[in-house]
Amino acid sequence: MSRLFAAAVWLVALWAFVAPAASQDFETKAERAYLIDAETGAVLFSKNADEPFPPASLAKLMTVEMIFQALEEGRLSFSDTFFVSENAWRTGGAPSGTTTMFAEVNSSVPLDAIVQGIIVQYANDACIAFAEGIAGSEEGFARMMTERARSLGLSQSTFANATGLPADGQKVTAREMTELAVHLWRSYPKHYHYFSQEAFEWNRIFQRNRNPLIRLNAGVDGLGIGYAEGFGYAITVSAARGGRRLFATLSGLASEEERVEETRKLLDWGFNAFEKRRIVAAAGDIVGEVSVYGGERRSLGVRTEGSLSVLVPRGQPERISARIVYEGPVPAPVEQGARIGTLQIWIGDTLSQEEPVYAAQSMAQGTLRQRAIGAVRELLVGWMR
Repeated sequence: MSRLFAAAVWLVALWAFVAPAASQDFETKAERAYLIDAETGAVLFSKNADEPFPPASLAKLMTVEMIFQALEEGRLSFSDTFFVSENAWRTGGAPSGTTTMFAEVNSSVPLDAIVQGIIVQYANDACIAFAEGIAGSEEGFARMMTERARSLGLSQSTFANATGLPADGQKVTAREMTELAVHLWRSYPKHYHYFSQEAFEWNRIFQRNRNPLIRLNAGVDGLGIGYAEGFGYAITVSAARGGRRLFATLSGLASEEERVEETRKLLDWGFNAFEKRRIVAAAGDIVGEVSVYGGERRSLGVRTEGSLSVLVPRGQPERISARIVYEGPVPAPVEQGARIGTLQIWIGDTLSQEEPVYAAQSMAQGTLRQRAIGAVRELLVGWMR
């Protein structure tokens, strides 16, 4: 019977060998936070990242994803128009007292303006007009949002409307909002610039981007902010400095000022506290060995698909550890290139990166005698694993 194994890793550049866990050395006032590096996918910081909270206006990021997907697939164009119903006007427009682009009731707004209204002005009327135009109702569109979230691998995010206005059952997590932000950046590079647009004017009303970090010269170029009563202030943010890009989500902050301060602190730490180090030079480099059952040898070397870089805490390389996790012993025969397991890179007690590992060479079945010896060995010591 196969078991979950953790194998040794030959990565001297890590300066650690399955080191003992250590806690993160960064603290934030946010109740929930998640920070990742865009290039490597490394998780640099995680605090209650899977704890659900109401998204408020962060839900608009999923609405925007639905728009960008339709544009990318050619189902919509920026010249398409959307009707502003009385419901959209009363619920999300001028009479609502919420964030709005001040679209006139019974008017038609081109999709280009809808996008800018949602991203720059956090316009609820724009969200509702789009939702009604696509699905006939916000409720129907919200079901589409949730289905789309599941298709993107966001297993917890659930939406009840297109705006993020308070509604039962609406929830997201810091991890999944950050993953959604990365998806928006990777999948829609032609449209991502809207998130850093500083202002937008509609119906002769000029409004600046409601994300204050856009204007603070901190490298921030997106994405959104929100506030939910009882859950505090939240933000999903992207920033680029010195050839690196970070994505983060913070939630549960006490004020707008604290949201700005804590976000800047987390980004500054993420950019300054780590250095990139290549730990696998080429695809053929063996990173460790796994146990084999019934083969001509007792162990098999494994490799990653290509070169591999990790982010190492500056001055604290001992906080990095690595292990290969696989179901084993691996039964022979094994073909070269077969997927064997996963290389896990840890920063203290945070799982930072995961990379698949593959058989570095083929291994045939052993002789009858070798298989018999292997069976006896597994019978005697396998239970100890």
